[in-house]
Amino acid sequence: MTRADWPGLRSYTGDKLRRIALPLGGIGTGTVSLGGRGNLRDWEIVNRPSKGFHPGTAFFAVRTETPDGAVTTRAAEGPLDLSEYEGAHGSAAQNHGLPRFRQAAFEAAYPFGQVILTDPEVPVGVQLQGFTPFVPTDVAASSWPVAVLRFELTNRTNEPLVVAVAGAWQNFIGRDGTTDVAAGNDNTPVDNDSLAGVLLRSNGVDPQAEQWGSIALAVADGTDVTRRTGWADRSWGDSLLDFWDDFSVDGRLDERSSTSETPVASIADRRTIPAGATESITFLLGWHFPNRRAWEKDDVVGNHYTGLYSDAWDALVRFAPQLSELESRSLAFVNDFLSSNLPEPVKEAALFNLSTLRSQTVFRTPDGRFFGWEGCSDHVGSCFGSCTHVWNYEQATPYLFGSLARSLREVEFAHATDEQGLMSFRVGLPLETAAQDWRVAAADGQLGCLVKLHRDWRLSGDDEFLRSLWPAARRALEFCWIPGGWDADRDGVMEGCQHNTMDVEYYGPNPQMQSWYLAALRAGEEMARFVGDEELAKECRRMFEHGSAWTDEHLFNGEYYRHEIRPPASADDVAPGLRERMGAADPTKPELQLGDGCLIDQLVGQHVGYFAQLGPLLNPSHVTTTLRSILEHNGRTDFHDHFNHMRSYVLGDESAVLMCSYPRGNRPERPFPYFAEVMTGFEHILAVGLISEGLVDEGLQVITNIRARYDGARRNPFDEAECGHHYARAMASWGAVVALTGFDYDGRNGVMRFAPQYGEAQAGHRQAGSSAQHFWSTGDAFGTLRLEADAVVLTVREGSVRLTELRLPDRPAIELDGSLLVGGTTLRL
Repeated sequence: MTRADWPGLRSYTGDKLRRIALPLGGIGTGTVSLGGRGNLRDWEIVNRPSKGFHPGTAFFAVRTETPDGAVTTRAAEGPLDLSEYEGAHGSAAQNHGLPRFRQAAFEAAYPFGQVILTDPEVPVGVQLQGFTPFVPTDVAASSWPVAVLRFELTNRTNEPLVVAVAGAWQNFIGRDGTTDVAAGNDNTPVDNDSLAGVLLRSNGVDPQAEQWGSIALAVADGTDVTRRTGWADRSWGDSLLDFWDDFSVDGRLDERSSTSETPVASIADRRTIPAGATESITFLLGWHFPNRRAWEKDDVVGNHYTGLYSDAWDALVRFAPQLSELESRSLAFVNDFLSSNLPEPVKEAALFNLSTLRSQTVFRTPDGRFFGWEGCSDHVGSCFGSCTHVWNYEQATPYLFGSLARSLREVEFAHATDEQGLMSFRVGLPLETAAQDWRVAAADGQLGCLVKLHRDWRLSGDDEFLRSLWPAARRALEFCWIPGGWDADRDGVMEGCQHNTMDVEYYGPNPQMQSWYLAALRAGEEMARFVGDEELAKECRRMFEHGSAWTDEHLFNGEYYRHEIRPPASADDVAPGLRERMGAADPTKPELQLGDGCLIDQLVGQHVGYFAQLGPLLNPSHVTTTLRSILEHNGRTDFHDHFNHMRSYVLGDESAVLMCSYPRGNRPERPFPYFAEVMTGFEHILAVGLISEGLVDEGLQVITNIRARYDGARRNPFDEAECGHHYARAMASWGAVVALTGFDYDGRNGVMRFAPQYGEAQAGHRQAGSSAQHFWSTGDAFGTLRLEADAVVLTVREGSVRLTELRLPDRPAIELDGSLLVGGTTLRL
């Protein structure tokens, strides 16, 4: 049985435990992951990714003793996967030789993960519960460098049991999975009113090293706490033998001296559990590593979180008194979300991909600004610079953490956009070098940032936010029209050299860039009109109307939109800053083009434009036909016969939507690099488009197929990879929540609107007679809307929102007084 007040969305058993790694940690702090069998894996707390890295010693153990003296001692882990049995010197799995529980199951509803351990020979049932607080709209509450690891122990007998749990961790400071400068590490007992713990530090690692910092392990509200600051220095594995024997004798730990450079710290708590009763022992793991480097350089930029605490123990001391409240607030978010009538695959995709916000994909600098890699390679970040053309797709930050989304916009326009209007699509650090380190503009990245600026302005209602960035935004828009640029003749059509998210340049009009451009022109029109630049607003409207009509007339081939390749007469005709070294070597004879291909995200600007309420950008009939054609030509239910010369994210009998197909032949000899691949972020934005155009069942099937591939056996459910683990683009999955609920909030006038898109799908996912419930979020507030037969119940769970009007389908608009509604407010209307 799982904890009654913890929600469960997905359960995993057997071989589906194999790849589970649920990240525990805060936004911008790094993580350690809870494995499917209860092991802690992927210790990525030292300023960089570290897939597969773990301390030499890291485990929990459970000891039980009956009144007649019968003792069991087990590692708090389930059985090893069969794939870990073999090795040149036996199994190489961590803790392979420890006795363990015979059965394990994993239940998850991010950020909550529960490992259920059972064994007929062990008289207690064990549930290991791991989480780190996650409270949308409250970045601080969601950014603790802490993992909560709680053991719920149920006495399954009719007599009292003495039960103890111990945790053991090697002090690995100085190691991060790639570098080993560990030296002179030491462990110190530490206590305060409610915590007893051990602080792991180093006297030998250079305090300026990236690997320097501290770790703390503590028991909260312990009953009979004992500790070791080191293990006995013995050969032939007998250090572990000594620990196991010591703990097994009485469930307590006796101190040992150690001269090791990386001593093992251990802490245990023991208590008597009455017959049939359940008690909890809560461990807190904290960390503090301040010396983050600037992307791929040696400059230290630091971490925001480490400026809040003096060391890891200080973080735990400050966290512990807030644990109960933060857990309750996190549970309220997840329960609100799961209580909605959204289909379960949508809930899973949206919720589980939020874990990327805690991975090493993202970080915050000491000034609080938010940055992100595209994803994470095993041991380094993948593709630096908060890459605009990748981060264009994600919809989690604007709707859950609006301040983080606005931080990205501030960096893009105020720091990465130069006086000409060229926006570096990879931003440099330190921030003073933001517009100098990477002097290349990505067409889709730059145009998408204009669309997102409009979206975030609407959601926040913050006019000053827009006014402060508008001068740079205007320059970024006008950059499209420079000589040799994307639309030098200002006809609303992207004819020029267009670097883009396929990591090459397209030459000539194509639907992917064109849809972004049309959306940017509409966003530019709206923003220009607001700031009083009516002339620019009219010019944007003129170009939009001409570009939209031209695209439908010239690029739509009856099934989908195609790319009309137009090489420049000379490389000199391409304006500086538009070409990156990965594209065609000779732009006059460009390879690596889309051409007549049917592209999965050819309408991406339309899909994202809907979030900004920019309206139809192209002929709606053509759009619907195109979406159906993408599914027909690119959708596959089997990949055994599929040729892919690049990266494989789908194999065998899996179902997915290809990046591109050439149903009419005429494939370029060398198409753009990724045409034969599958990537979930693109699939998610396709699903958003399908749902937005009323093809709801088709959109849901795309999402269902994605999540079937991330089932724990094949891939980690908390890691949708693309060019790296925890890829930012996959957070496009939150867009399906917005599209299905038909949610819109205009913070400028306080109008909130719902237009649910999942009719029959909705009915199929709720009990007969129950009311319909929707989850909503603006980035600065979230809550629920419950539709009852005779009332509408609006709850604001967190944050604040100003409401003047609530619009619902088939009901009269509900007028409100425009007052600010804060978290904890419920209105029955």
